[in-house]
Amino acid sequence: MEVFAKYLAGIDNPDHRDRTEEILAWVANKFPNLEPQIKWNTPMFSDHGTFIIGFSTAKNHLSVSPEEKTMVHFADEIAQAGYSATKGLFRIPWNEPVNYELLEKIIEFNIKDKADCSTFWRK
Repeated sequence: MEVFAKYLAGIDNPDHRDRTEEILAWVANKFPNLEPQIKWNTPMFSDHGTFIIGFSTAKNHLSVSPEEKTMVHFADEIAQAGYSATKGLFRIPWNEPVNYELLEKIIEFNIKDKADCSTFWRK
């Protein structure tokens, strides 16, 4: 989690900082084989050099970016969880619970789907 220290220190709101740190730590603990890293000033996790999931903070939410293919695959579940979404990300409001079950499914899907991927992003 040291790799995220500077990013987390830059989050002014202590509640948002704690929540972001909690989610990043959950991913790191649940998926210890993923590599935590900062790219484009964004915390993310990769597997064998390929992107799995990224996070970024905003005023009212934490954005979760799993790539467009994954967003399409989980569109119904993301909507059922009550999260708003675009084609590339969904938003977890700071005042709403984190659906860790959905987050786990999304990460597992990307790990399996990108097992043979040799590029950072899907082509």
